[in-house]
Amino acid sequence: MIVGIGVDVVDIERFGRQLERTPGLRDRLFVPAERELNTRSLAARFAAKEAVAKVLGAPAGMNWQDCWIGLDQYGPTIKVKGTVLAVADSKGVKRWHVSMSHDGGIATAMVIAEA
Repeated sequence: MIVGIGVDVVDIERFGRQLERTPGLRDRLFVPAERELNTRSLAARFAAKEAVAKVLGAPAGMNWQDCWIGLDQYGPTIKVKGTVLAVADSKGVKRWHVSMSHDGGIATAMVIAEA
């Protein structure tokens, strides 16, 4: 059963300017394994994290580092812990599905949470 669907888009150039302008933003939004990626990949991962937040109802107090995008042999995967895991558990989320893309200056992500 689908618990929720979230989608988000990010303007890659604008996102890059925000990262440059705001020291510490990269560290606040991304886990160490994500931080060294290029701006397009970071924008897509941020879109995925935003989509996760939308699935969960944009919970107050969400720690951005409690959700990250990993990779396995099939592609990107959603990993959660702490604040995000607690809300996901309360909603019965057992499995995540994510698709990310970037083209023409836009990064996008779609997330499905499954019970």
